[in-house]
Amino acid sequence: MIPMNLRVNWNAAPVPFRHTWCRIANIDQFRWLSRADVLEHLKMGRDEIGITHVRAVAMYSPEMNVRGRRLADWREKEASNVTNWQYVDLNLEALLALGLKPVYTTCFTPVGMARGDKTCWPDANPVGMPKDLSAWAEFVADGIRHHLQRYGTEEVRSWFFECWNEPNLGGFFDGTREDFFQLWSATWRAVKSVDPLLQFGGPSTARGEWVGEFLDHCAADATLPDYLITHIYNNDSESEPLSPFDGPASERVKDSTKFASGVIRGVRRLLDQRGWKGEVHWNEWGRSWFPHDPLKETALEPAFIVKTMGEVSQEADAFAFWCLSDIYDQIGRQNAEFDANYGMLSLHGLRKPSWFAHQLLGMLGDVHVPVQSGNDGIGAVATMKNGRPAAIVWSYPETIHAPVVEVDIQLNWPQSTARLIRLGATENSIIATWRQMGAPASPTPAQISELKNGNQLRPAPATEIRFSEGHLHFKLECPGVALLTVD
Repeated sequence: MIPMNLRVNWNAAPVPFRHTWCRIANIDQFRWLSRADVLEHLKMGRDEIGITHVRAVAMYSPEMNVRGRRLADWREKEASNVTNWQYVDLNLEALLALGLKPVYTTCFTPVGMARGDKTCWPDANPVGMPKDLSAWAEFVADGIRHHLQRYGTEEVRSWFFECWNEPNLGGFFDGTREDFFQLWSATWRAVKSVDPLLQFGGPSTARGEWVGEFLDHCAADATLPDYLITHIYNNDSESEPLSPFDGPASERVKDSTKFASGVIRGVRRLLDQRGWKGEVHWNEWGRSWFPHDPLKETALEPAFIVKTMGEVSQEADAFAFWCLSDIYDQIGRQNAEFDANYGMLSLHGLRKPSWFAHQLLGMLGDVHVPVQSGNDGIGAVATMKNGRPAAIVWSYPETIHAPVVEVDIQLNWPQSTARLIRLGATENSIIATWRQMGAPASPTPAQISELKNGNQLRPAPATEIRFSEGHLHFKLECPGVALLTVD
């Protein structure tokens, strides 16, 4: 058993603590947004996590039919393509009906407008540089004018607008960095020509790359972003990324447990040095970018989420975990209700441990108080809200199995009423419950109903908490997460 002694200065001067992990949610692709099950998952995210904006790339997917023949030209062999925003409207309005806002992603190149024939994903999104940047700019501007007219200026100004998706990865952009910078400038001018107050951001790169070079280009070209966007996964270290990094060399290597936090801090230091005052959004992040990773549905995933947010959540303005739902199809679909996919919710909306991690983070207060802990891989964040203390504790091992942690947390209250909620191998784990059921690949409606009935956060028994001489004690699995609230 590993002892973990937490010393909390509950009387410290108050420091604001922002809940940056709950603003934006990711749905795999824009074309899913009118699906009833996706909308139910988004409603859960709104009500249980507090999301306000939804990011879903490929707004210009071939399935959205943003350019094509007019029905009235059905007899014409050489009919020209025209823009059509009807399917985009349907999906936007599905979001708006839930009280949610879109992250309006200008990607990918509409059919017939791309240079080259390279595509991504099963719906064959063209990813080539637009053949004619003027035509591209007018296309983008036409859509935004349409949506301003349809939804009103006040509404559309509350959205985020994003240029492309991960242009530094060849699978999503068939062009050079300089090509993308020219695409950015043309798109920026298109957006701002319609309404200069729309919030337009980039470069939306993977691995925290290109941020400095992007800002240099924007400053020289008078196309500065309103906010910055980039992405990070902890196993991006396998790709030898050209990311800013803040931390020792030992944390930048393959299999480091702290790689993502080091990149996030590195980008923050770079931006501070440049005097950047705008918002920063990490609108894709996670432990692993692998589409299939069996560790995603273990207790390691919530422990990573809580650890990373405990370390760097205040270094940016939004962190959007990838992704909200298992409704996903970029390179293949899963073959069971739980199949090591990205989502925090299963296909039928069952809450995984990663979902519960976000819920527990949301139960923290809005004032941070300092915590001292000498254990590597074991840490905590303590907060206050309206005089009520709360602490979230994580244990994140180098390997999946590690000794149990004995947590000792200092309190200022000699005897209190405490509530403990833990995430572990079986505690608050729907995957463990599903396996006890026999791990049915396609659960029956009755089985889904049974699984849903027990799929809520449940506190540990009061007997699991011990008080002694101004300290509170409890056990925590490793990997594991615990939220402690005290009255």
